[in-house]
Amino acid sequence: MMVGVETAACCIPYRRLSLPVIRGGRNDAAAPERAVAWFDEDSITMAVEAARQCLAYAQWPDIDGLILASTSSPYDEKQGASIVARALNLPSHVSTMDVAQSLRAGTTAIQYAVAAVKSGEMKRVLVLASDERAVAPGSPGEIDLGDGAVALLIGADDVKLALSGSRSTNNEMMDVWRRSGDRYLHSWEDRFIKKHGYQHVLVSAVREFCESYRCEVKDFSRVCLYAPDPRSHKTAVSELNVAKECVQDPFFGRVGNIGVGAALLQLVAAFESLNVGDRILLASYGDGADVLAFELVSAPPSHATVPRALERRKPVLRYQDFLSAKGLQHSEYADADYQGISATVQYRNAKENLGLVGQRCKSCDTHQFPRGRVCGQCGEKDSWEEVCYSRDFARLLTYTKDAFFPAPEPPTLAGIVEVERHSVDGGKSRGPRMHIQVAECEKDALRCGMQLKFVFRCIHRAGKRPNYFWKCVPIDERESQAV
Repeated sequence: MMVGVETAACCIPYRRLSLPVIRGGRNDAAAPERAVAWFDEDSITMAVEAARQCLAYAQWPDIDGLILASTSSPYDEKQGASIVARALNLPSHVSTMDVAQSLRAGTTAIQYAVAAVKSGEMKRVLVLASDERAVAPGSPGEIDLGDGAVALLIGADDVKLALSGSRSTNNEMMDVWRRSGDRYLHSWEDRFIKKHGYQHVLVSAVREFCESYRCEVKDFSRVCLYAPDPRSHKTAVSELNVAKECVQDPFFGRVGNIGVGAALLQLVAAFESLNVGDRILLASYGDGADVLAFELVSAPPSHATVPRALERRKPVLRYQDFLSAKGLQHSEYADADYQGISATVQYRNAKENLGLVGQRCKSCDTHQFPRGRVCGQCGEKDSWEEVCYSRDFARLLTYTKDAFFPAPEPPTLAGIVEVERHSVDGGKSRGPRMHIQVAECEKDALRCGMQLKFVFRCIHRAGKRPNYFWKCVPIDERESQAV
């Protein structure tokens, strides 16, 4: 039974922080940079965006399971995968699982998903790897980290990238860690942990894999290696004697080390650029190593999410803006720590807030959001069917620029949008009107009539916990087929 990747996608945040800016220099368009999740993004929102793109390219197939791999979930005790499932408006029977506490959680999740599909227990499993790791401002590792997410749809019906082999090793070592309650990563002496930890473990795991499967590194068209920094990556490439043309770009200087998704982002980039018959070797690291081999068995997707995500970017001009967006500044007053929004209210409004679910009147076909009992058009009572609007487009009717709402880059943009519903046959219909914030748009570029799409974001953090809703961002023609 052939099992593997049916389709894949990535989410790379819109903001990029130039590495010279971190050290007090000036922004330079040609300077290396890292991807930065902004104040309204986290590992959950990035996972949702990667998942939406991945499922859209597969025409939103039915899935049986969703696995979220992350070391930076906003909760220590609350499942992030269930939040993602609700945001995707998946049925309640979909099995959800979090895989955490290891940088190789992403490849571990892939192996779980493949095993579930092979056993016949599940038909398709969506694997998400998303991270927003942090080190103390000004520390050496700050220039190497990045934020992002990757989504892989694992199945057996329409496999394009088949898993042909895997091997895992474990290794106990205090190299990089974060205790419960810690905000920042900790690490031991740099040279020691990279030589005796990363380099020894990952290189040995790859060699043991090749010995077990009677192959050589040179048999693979592309080699994807996790690495904590560019120098370590070059050392591993050299020790494994990987040909220059076979080394997959690890994206340092453009995205950075995105944790559990680092090796998988390389996998997606290779998947989108290779030809049928090409083979890919992937190795991830974290308390051991996972080595996976893939073969491209059918034509790769026509879309290429990685180049487009790399191209769509906005530079962060000041380090102070980065600290503000990440909540790393010291403030005069500490954030209030309380229960936050009522759990009862959140439960009652979960479909609207997380799934962007409204309703359509069965009598007059009028759409309404948020939901209610009485139709504002015909007056019919309790005659509704639920409708999800998160996959639709929106048209901006009117807007405002709020300079007083707290944000790292004021003003905050908000407006009234009208949902534009797109049917399979290309037809359009009008949906409800909503008051909503507009993100990733320059204040002078905002205009009435512009086309937008919905994105899942953190709207505020009342009670020191994320409260999610939807925003709109501008859309271009290349994205219109993927939403």
